[in-house]
Amino acid sequence: MKVKKILYGVGIALSQVLFASAQPINRQAVVTRHNVVNTKIDSLTSLSLGNGKFAFTADVTGLQTFPDAYKKGVSLGTQSEWGWNNFKDTVGYNISEVLKNYNLNGRMISYAVQWSEPLRKRQAADWLRKNPHRIHLGHLGFEIQKQNGSMISMADVKNIRQELDLWTGVLKSTFTVDNIPVEVTTTVHQDQDVVSVRVKSKLVTSGRLKVGLRFPYPTAEFLDEGANWANPQNHKSSILSSNADGAVIEHQLEGITYFSNLKWNRGTVNATSTPHSFQVIPAKGSDILELSCLFSPGQKTSAAVPAYQDSEASSKTQWAAFWNSGAAIDFAGSTDPRAKELERRTVLSQYLTKLQCAGSFPPQETGLTFNSWFGKPHLEMHWWHAVHFALWNRVDLMENSLSYYAKVQGKAKALAERQGFKGVRWQKMTDHNGDEAPSSVGAFLIWQQPHLIYMAELAYRDKRDKAILEKYKDLVFATAEFMASFPTYDKAKDQYNLGKGLIPAQEVFKAELTFNPTYELAYWDWALKVAQTWRERLGMSRDAEWDNVINKLAPLPVSEGVYLATESTPDSYTTDRWKTDHPAVLGALGMVPESKKLDMATMQRTFDLVWKVWSWEDTWGWDFPMTAMNAARLGKPERAVDALFMKIQTNTYLKNGHNYQDGRLRIYLPGNGGVLTTVAMMAGGWDGSQGVNPGFPKDGKWKVRSEGFKKMP
Repeated sequence: MKVKKILYGVGIALSQVLFASAQPINRQAVVTRHNVVNTKIDSLTSLSLGNGKFAFTADVTGLQTFPDAYKKGVSLGTQSEWGWNNFKDTVGYNISEVLKNYNLNGRMISYAVQWSEPLRKRQAADWLRKNPHRIHLGHLGFEIQKQNGSMISMADVKNIRQELDLWTGVLKSTFTVDNIPVEVTTTVHQDQDVVSVRVKSKLVTSGRLKVGLRFPYPTAEFLDEGANWANPQNHKSSILSSNADGAVIEHQLEGITYFSNLKWNRGTVNATSTPHSFQVIPAKGSDILELSCLFSPGQKTSAAVPAYQDSEASSKTQWAAFWNSGAAIDFAGSTDPRAKELERRTVLSQYLTKLQCAGSFPPQETGLTFNSWFGKPHLEMHWWHAVHFALWNRVDLMENSLSYYAKVQGKAKALAERQGFKGVRWQKMTDHNGDEAPSSVGAFLIWQQPHLIYMAELAYRDKRDKAILEKYKDLVFATAEFMASFPTYDKAKDQYNLGKGLIPAQEVFKAELTFNPTYELAYWDWALKVAQTWRERLGMSRDAEWDNVINKLAPLPVSEGVYLATESTPDSYTTDRWKTDHPAVLGALGMVPESKKLDMATMQRTFDLVWKVWSWEDTWGWDFPMTAMNAARLGKPERAVDALFMKIQTNTYLKNGHNYQDGRLRIYLPGNGGVLTTVAMMAGGWDGSQGVNPGFPKDGKWKVRSEGFKKMP
């Protein structure tokens, strides 16, 4: 009888556990408990609204009232994926001018690099890096008069309370000027490049509140904060039309002309005495102004511009649909104090990557907030920007940007042909047209090459649909053709080497001297095998040349029982320089699945050594997630969490969720993507993992409820 009671009790307990795990996560509760609230002006806490292709970043007023004060923080940008400009080339620069030949592995190969001299080559490289450049489309901000007639400064904005409702993508801001309340609601339409605002205040009625639209000039510098008011003579802006419903303002730069199409409930627009500055003046008789601004490369009528209520409805509907789609995770009830912060980073990273990285082009590393590297995307970062979408069961958001590869395939093929290789060599630092930017580091990187295969494989694994194979097969096979032709055959060892003539993901090594980096070897092996699997799925025979490379690809380099960063640096862990930048050797297990090429015991020792000796202060935001993924696959869940919370500046996550690097690079979206990829892996598992939430500690301090995740390869 006693045994029966025990079994009965165990059964009840088990059924309760199963019942609890079967209950869907209250997603709205999880998301909204991390709504961002600001109560003071802080240049690092600005908040962005967007739809994946367009973003608008606001200060505490709900608009972009104080862009100069925020330009060294999280700058107040307005950017769209179509917004690119070229300065006029009066000299006639050409990519051929910056090519440099290197004698590598017995033949000459040309790379587009930066030059210090001669002067003409340096100028050509600089111009090609800076052009085209992404632009800030315009600043919408309040122009409010104080009672004494002067314009407000930041010190005049009092009683601030601003809240970003993550569930709806609606930003509500309240403040006072001269003790008069101002209520502002800001939103971005989810299908058009429209920012809409609703303002309620007696300052509207009295005529003291206006909305200014101001156009900055692009700097074409590494970092463009969108607050360059110099050079007014170099661009043109004018009101093309205006009526009772709205207006159209044209802005002309050297390489692009675009339009700000305005719609309001009551008002007029005037040009001010400041160049490229315009005022929307609300009509008297109401304390409410509703204004929408549609930025577009073509002129629109006011009837084509969504009204405020349309933008708000679009935002509420589509953001809720986003949160209700895909995977979710809930750490409520955990006693580890880091769990709440991990949940915050996870929620805010989903929000930021959805609005910044879900468009039809790979994003730049600072998304659509402000420019870094002249606004240009880096394709080696595309893995961090996009893979998490698929693992969170939102594969469509990842596929949005995969269309880019088909668009630029011709230029990638020309790059490979120029260097004497087959297939396509994917660009590193590039632009919306797929042109290669000169770079003495980027031109030699190769770890972006397998990314297309990785992401296409995730798309296939989502539904196991042959249509996906047909959709991406040409890109996958062309990618693999380059990968098979790139290694150099070493007759003495009867093996294929990667290099010389590459810079690995750990960018501290010289291209001419470097060969067989551990991470790239493991990734090359995995991706070529997947490409062969694609051929078999399509009923095709295996490619004999690819198999030859797979079978004879150099082993992962080992010395004294640990994997080296590269075979060419046996002093990987004794020379200080080699212990900085990305610890990419860990990516060989984590980003890349376990394979027969890799020995787990050796990687265990490598992890322990890297953890101990690495110069973690000299790393980047995605290095901590990469380390955590390696730890999880090694069966070290406690270390995985420790890696995610390593107390290093580049592992800082601001109040608005952005990954902060330093004073130059205040936001870094690969870090956010890394958090999401790692959490997905720790919750959803990976091929061969066992149990529920396999990457999280089982020490009783972590209560993890997850649903909807896809397994990582």
